Amino acid sequence: MTGSDGCGVGLHVAVIMDGNGRWAQARGLPRRAGHAAGAAAVEPLVRAAPSLGIGRLTLFALSSDNWSRPAEEVDAILALVKTWLDARVDMCIEEGVRVTVIGRRDRFPGEVLDAVERAEQMTAQGRVLHLRIAIDYSSRDAIVNAARAFHVGVALEGGREGFGRVLSMAMHAGPKAHDVDLLVRSGGEQRLSDFLLWECAYAELVFSACLWPDFGVTDLEEAVAEFRKRERRFGLLPSVDSVHASGSASGSHGREATDGPDAAEGSRAAKDAV
Repeated sequence: MTGSDGCGVGLHVAVIMDGNGRWAQARGLPRRAGHAAGAAAVEPLVRAAPSLGIGRLTLFALSSDNWSRPAEEVDAILALVKTWLDARVDMCIEEGVRVTVIGRRDRFPGEVLDAVERAEQMTAQGRVLHLRIAIDYSSRDAIVNAARAFHVGVALEGGREGFGRVLSMAMHAGPKAHDVDLLVRSGGEQRLSDFLLWECAYAELVFSACLWPDFGVTDLEEAVAEFRKRERRFGLLPSVDSVHASGSASGSHGREATDGPDAAEGSRAAKDAV
């Protein structure tokens, strides 16, 4: 069975790869060394993802706001993107990984754009894992651009789904905005940083104190294991089994823990604060 993008059905995991600069500074190294170490951490996770039930992996490599950083750092990140794509395209083909890049492309240097398009074309037949790399990406910008293109005819025909299609196309992400199941952020910060805001509407959030260059397969396994412990309700009431389990643990019937919007939000917030 394959998903709507041709890849295997599985979890959509999005990752904010944070902590490269702090990793380098702690070792007395330039920030670009941290970005290089962070790039090296990606391949083991890509190889391991399918065995963890992940069918789509979206990595946040460079935000549009990062463009305000020193040009030397931005250029170094873009150069790493080109190097990574050129060096790993054969691995991706062998592993059945389809690579696509989401975000703006009008500010890419020519050689980076060529590497992106070459990797996308060469891995287009991948069916095991869809690896999406967000470069020069802003979720707010994507939503604004989609709103500009979202005319009344689409609104009447498609509603949320129709808008989601326009939103996805606005950032070169294909014909559908795929909801995120699990969002992982390394580096100890606990915020979304303008990443996949629409797609993360019901995502489970896992925050890791591990700086990205040190984030490995075991960390990803632990994040997925934490995800699988949680009950995803999508605005519905808890299942009967979970209510009974809660009541048994607390010595009540669990009603106080689930009734009312404040209690529900409190429960969700507690789950998110990992």
